[in-house]
Amino acid sequence: MLVYFWGFLYSNYFRFWLKWLLRLLTRKCELQRVFEGLKAGAQRTLSIEISAFLMKSFTVLRNAVHVEETEVEKCVRDVMKEKKIEQKDTGFKTNLRVSLLQISGYKKLYLNVENLRKVPYDSDNEEHEERLIELWNLLMPHESLKARITKQWCDIGFQGDDPKTDFRGMGLLGLVNLVYFSKHYTNEARQILSRSNHPKLGYSYAIVGINLTEMAYSLLKNGALKSHLYNVVAGLPQMEHFHQFYCYLVYEFDKFWFEEEPESIMHFNQYREKFHEKIKGLLLDCDVMLTLQN
Repeated sequence: MLVYFWGFLYSNYFRFWLKWLLRLLTRKCELQRVFEGLKAGAQRTLSIEISAFLMKSFTVLRNAVHVEETEVEKCVRDVMKEKKIEQKDTGFKTNLRVSLLQISGYKKLYLNVENLRKVPYDSDNEEHEERLIELWNLLMPHESLKARITKQWCDIGFQGDDPKTDFRGMGLLGLVNLVYFSKHYTNEARQILSRSNHPKLGYSYAIVGINLTEMAYSLLKNGALKSHLYNVVAGLPQMEHFHQFYCYLVYEFDKFWFEEEPESIMHFNQYREKFHEKIKGLLLDCDVMLTLQN
């Protein structure tokens, strides 16, 4: 209750006078101080989002963090005009543009990921089927499928003889992620698949991969990936960057699983949650960048 009370006083009273005093002393507005005092990336962009929320009278900035990519340039000019910042201040203009692109890009990325997740796997769709066969060929290059529906799918960690039933939760997104990792990090994917067949510590490679897609999706949805993406991408985050984060999760989960040495696969949910908490903890760092280098 006390924390809430002081938060209310600060946002509604103290903050105004503090900003007024700082502007008087530095002759610079809050946004200028943010860009000069904080590192490029998450530190700046998250501060812009917070400022937009707290600056109740500054409607131009509040609106700017909700615009589409095509409107960013106009919003930058409007903010500079509102704050009486000279248009020739190219440093401020560039920094604000980058932050607004990161904010709008994050929202657009989530929508694109969500749309792909909503696409159910369709065995009558030729493109879907080609992706699935591509996954097999990337992981098992020396063994041909005997049929489309076969127990061989269990060799790469699906539950039954037809993988389409395993994509229900994450839709086509689960398959696209599996293929992306196998295509861009082929050696690592094959090594992890081999490790997943360990007689004691083994796990279902494809099923775990789809589970990690759900983890990446949930972190994107609740905003936890903002610091990571704002640090990695100086502009619009793309689907490529989401896939890259997924690759990091797959690689790190495999290491985590073998370091923890679970008694059996029956404890998967327990260790999955422990890994999830570890990742969420890392993402709390404003300077975080969780990447897997090829």
